Amino acid sequence: MSIRKFRKIKETYIIPISLVIISFLIVSITKNSFFSFCILTTGLLNGWYASLGKWYNYIFGAIFMLLNAYVSYKANLYGIALLSALLYFPLQLHGLFDWHTKKNKNNEVKIRGFNTKISILITICCFCGSIALSKILNRVPGQNLAFLDATSNCLNICAIILMNLRFRECWWVLLGNNSADLLIWIINLINNEPNSLMMLIVSISYFILNIIGLLRWERYKNKKRRY
Repeated sequence: MSIRKFRKIKETYIIPISLVIISFLIVSITKNSFFSFCILTTGLLNGWYASLGKWYNYIFGAIFMLLNAYVSYKANLYGIALLSALLYFPLQLHGLFDWHTKKNKNNEVKIRGFNTKISILITICCFCGSIALSKILNRVPGQNLAFLDATSNCLNICAIILMNLRFRECWWVLLGNNSADLLIWIINLINNEPNSLMMLIVSISYFILNIIGLLRWERYKNKKRRY
């Protein structure tokens, strides 16, 4: 077996199966439910296959968004809950269709990039959007962590759209979203909110997987390869 073929098998099958096993072990050790196992597994597989540029990452992403909506609702994070169900889930379906129609024979898509001016514009829009959304969420009775909730949502919306359009800069935005999510679930874990530990583990895992995705997409860009 050639090194290239083994690498493909490792990335497509061996590592994902290992992630499922790791999810099972974590859930067993922390004595969480099957629901928590589904959250962790779909989150990890979505992040991993996205880093490879595989179109079917969106299948796991769509499931994760619905589960995330339920957990966020229970934690009084109404911004994340509503947008996960009403916006992020449809965007996952859009990404699934779009990437599937643009995939190559290796089930991968071609990445794109944009210039510094657009990067600055997107940063300003995300910041202003976070401020505006946090003011709206502050008016919702029982809302928890309004500014972090708003920041996470604005960055997530931007990142998902950029990923659907196959822009490599989506990974930088995702890392910003990860940072907000880490703070959210650390605070919720301290407050003993349901499923907070599992969501924190998912957030940490996403942070690591998004770094991998960023490095991979940048490397393939530099090599001018189709990804």
